[in-house]
Amino acid sequence: MPNIKSDRSYIKKLLLIAIPMMIQNGISNFVNLLDNLMIGRVGTNALSGVAIANQLIFVFFLVIFGATAGAGIFTAQYKGNGDNEGIRYTFRFKIVFNTFIAIICLVLYSVLSPFLINLFLLGEGDPADAAETLQIGIDYISIILISLIPIGLTQAYAGTLRDLGSTKVPMYASISAILVNLAGNWLLIYGNFGLPALGASGAAIATVISRFVELAILIIYTGRHSEQFPFIKGAFSHFSIPAKLVGKFVVKAIPLMFNEALWSLGMTVINQCYSYRSLDAVAAMNIQSTIWNVMGVAFIAMGEAVGIMMGHILGSGELEDAKYKAGRMRLVTVGCGIIFAALMACIAPFFPYLYNTSDHIRSLATGFILIAACAMPFVAYTHASYFIIRSGGNALITVLFDSIYTWCIAVASAFFMSRFTTLSVTWMLAIVNGLEVIKCLIAFVMVRSGIWIKNIVKE
Repeated sequence: MPNIKSDRSYIKKLLLIAIPMMIQNGISNFVNLLDNLMIGRVGTNALSGVAIANQLIFVFFLVIFGATAGAGIFTAQYKGNGDNEGIRYTFRFKIVFNTFIAIICLVLYSVLSPFLINLFLLGEGDPADAAETLQIGIDYISIILISLIPIGLTQAYAGTLRDLGSTKVPMYASISAILVNLAGNWLLIYGNFGLPALGASGAAIATVISRFVELAILIIYTGRHSEQFPFIKGAFSHFSIPAKLVGKFVVKAIPLMFNEALWSLGMTVINQCYSYRSLDAVAAMNIQSTIWNVMGVAFIAMGEAVGIMMGHILGSGELEDAKYKAGRMRLVTVGCGIIFAALMACIAPFFPYLYNTSDHIRSLATGFILIAACAMPFVAYTHASYFIIRSGGNALITVLFDSIYTWCIAVASAFFMSRFTTLSVTWMLAIVNGLEVIKCLIAFVMVRSGIWIKNIVKE
C-alpha cells in the first residue's frame, strides 16, 4: 500500500499539471464573463443570439477535443514509456485528423447554421425578438467559422504539450489570446477609438483574431524549444505514420470523437428543451453557464490533470497502484468542486444583476445558478471518473459512461418533461441536474472494478 510520502509526491505532480490549466481556464472564463457582460449590455437579443451560436461552436470544440484525446491517450502513455518517436506519430495524427474535421464542420455549419439556430427560437416569445436573435446568431457564427481550422491546429499543439505534462506553455498562449480578445471586444463591440460599433459581430472578429494569435505562439515556442519538446524535431519533414499505429489511433480517436460529439449534442438538446418553455430560458441559461464556467475551472482542470497523470502511471507500468492513486486524486477533485460550489451559491443572488435584462430573467438565472451549485460536487466526481476511465484507452466503456448515459437518461428526461408535462423550466433543470447522482454510482462501480487499468503502448 502506498505511504503518505508517496501520496504527497503524486498529488504534488498532479497540482503542478493542474494549476497552470486552472489559471488558463480561470482567466479565459473570466474574460468570457466580461465578453458576456459586454454583449449583454447591447441587449437581451444579442446575448441570446451569441449564446445559441456559441452552443453550436461548443459542439465543434468537443468533437476536436475527442479527436485529440483519442491519440492523446497514447501520447500520455508514450511519455510514461519514454518514447519520443511514438509522441511524434501522435502529434502528426492530431494535425491531419483535426484539420480534416475542421473542414467538414466548416462546410456543415456554413449550410446548416440558420436552421440549427432557429431550433432554439421555437418557444413562447415575441416573433420580432426571435427574428432579430436569429439574424444576430447567423452573423456571429459566419465570422467565427474562420477560426475552426486554427482551433483544430491549436488543439493538436496544446493537447500534445498537456499530455506530456507541460501545461504552462498552453497557458501562456491562451492568456495572450485572451488579452487580444478582450481588447478587440472593447474596441469592436462598442466602437471605441473611432472604430465602428459592430456589436456581436465585433465580438466574433475579436475572437477570430485571438485564435490566430494563440496558434502562432504555440507554433513558435514549440519550434524554438525542440530540446524541451524533442517530438517536434522532424515532425513536419514528412507526415508518414506506421499503418498499424494509424489503425490504433483511429480506433481510439473515432469513438472518443463521437462520444464528445454525442455528449455535446446531448447538452445542446437539453438546452433546447429548456428554451422550449420560453425564450427567457435561453438568456437565463447563458447567465448561469457563464458563472458555472468561471467557478468550475478548478475541478475541470483537476479532472484533466488526473487523466494525464493516470496515463503516465499506466504507461510506465505501475498498474498495481493505479486504482489507489485514481481514488486519491478523484477525492482532491471533488474537494475543489465543493469549495467552488459554495462560492457559486453565495454569488447567485447578485450575479444576474450585472446584466441588462428583465427582472424575470434575473430571477430565473438566480435559481439556475443555485441548482448548478448543488450539482457541482457530483459533476466533479463524474468528471474525474471520466478521465480515469479514459486513461486506459477503453473507448467503449468511456462512451457508455458518458454519452450513452447522457442521451438515455438526461436527454430523454428533459425531452419528456418539456413536451409532456407542465413543469416549470426551473424544476426541469433541477431534476436533470439531480440525475447526476445516478452517474456517480455508475462511476464508483466502474473505477473500483479496475476494468480501465491497461497499458496500451507496452508493445
